[in-house]
Amino acid sequence: MENSGGIQGNITAGLAGRYAVALFDLARESNAIDAVAKSLATLKTGLADSADLSALIASPVVSRTDAANAIAAVAKALKLDSLTAKFLGVLAENRRLADLPKMIDAFDSIVADHRGEVTAKVTSAHPLTAAQLKELTANLKSRVGRDVTVATTVDPAILGGLVVQLGSQLIDGSIRTRLNSFASAMKG
Repeated sequence: MENSGGIQGNITAGLAGRYAVALFDLARESNAIDAVAKSLATLKTGLADSADLSALIASPVVSRTDAANAIAAVAKALKLDSLTAKFLGVLAENRRLADLPKMIDAFDSIVADHRGEVTAKVTSAHPLTAAQLKELTANLKSRVGRDVTVATTVDPAILGGLVVQLGSQLIDGSIRTRLNSFASAMKG
């Protein structure tokens, strides 16, 4: 198993990390890293878009057999690669589907590290345009000196600006934080 210091630390620390490392090792041996990453991205989107799928993976009352059958149908419907489909079957059999979102995030981090990339989690009040995303990626790349993969989320509660998490570094340029700082300063 190839583990650099970055992977060995936080990513493999928990159960989700160990499953992600096992999936990554299998994908690397099969030359299927890109296919698995694409399938997991599709699955992550499916989990975000489907309350039924989210309920399926979180439910402790669904039997192993029913979970395995349902997740196999999901894998077929989403046209996931065979390695990812088998992985999901193992998760269903081991009653670990609830940890799937964490496993996907850990796998993404392992792949990024393997490719020499850094992943930045960016939260904005409104969806970023392609031009904004391109400029942000270029700025982050110049800051860290490595390729940067940007994962975006939208949270209207930040009101405006951006919150960027780059590894352990958090850059909070949100209007909400600025207003809270201003309010604290006004209190004296």
